[in-house]
Amino acid sequence: MSHKVYFISGIDTEVGKTYATGYLAKQYLEAGQSVITQKLIQTGNEAYSEDILKHREIMGVPLFEEDHQKITMPEIFSYPASPHLSAKLDQRPINFNKIEKATQQLVEKFELVLLEGAGGLMVPLTDDLLTIDYIQQYEFPVILVTSGRLGSINHTLLSLEALKSRNINLHAIAYNLNDESEDQTISIETQRYLKEHVQKQFPTSLWFDVPKI
Repeated sequence: MSHKVYFISGIDTEVGKTYATGYLAKQYLEAGQSVITQKLIQTGNEAYSEDILKHREIMGVPLFEEDHQKITMPEIFSYPASPHLSAKLDQRPINFNKIEKATQQLVEKFELVLLEGAGGLMVPLTDDLLTIDYIQQYEFPVILVTSGRLGSINHTLLSLEALKSRNINLHAIAYNLNDESEDQTISIETQRYLKEHVQKQFPTSLWFDVPKI
C-alpha cells in the first residue's frame, strides 16, 4: 500500500505528542505530500478533539471536511484519563470498528495519515487491549516522541525494548525540544545518548528534532 499510516506514540503522557504530530504534519505538507492527522481515541473532550484542532493550528490550515465529519476524531470521551477508564466512566465501549473505518477512509484520500495515540505504548485501551497491541495488530510503523527531561532515557529505552520485543517497526524518533530539562547538561547528554543508542540499535530509523515553539 503506497498510502502510509504512522502511529505517533510517546514515552509518557505530556511529552508533547500533539505538538510533534502537528509539526510533522506541517513538514510533510510543506514537502508537497497530502497529509492528515487522526486521533485514535480522544479523552477529556466533549464535541471536538482539542488535539486535532491543535494539529490544524500548527499546520496552519483550516479544519478539513473530515474534521467536521468527525472522521479524524471517531471516538471522544469526556473524562481526562486513559481510554479504558474514560470509556467506563462514560458508560459506553470504544467502537474499534468505527476507528478502523475512519483510518481506512483517510488512507483512501491522503498519502499520509499520522495517527496519534493517547499517552504511551502501554496505555490500556480496554481491560484486555493495550495501545501496543493495537499497533501490532495493524502493523503500523511507530514515530516515538521523546525529550530531554530527566528520566526520559529510561522511558525511551523501555519503549524501544517494547517495540523490539513485538517486532514493531520504529520509523522515527521525534525529539521534542520543548520538553527539555531545566538543567542544560542533562538535556544535552540525553539527546546525545539517545541519538547514539537509536543509531546503533535501530539503524534504519529516522531522527526528527521538533523545534521550540
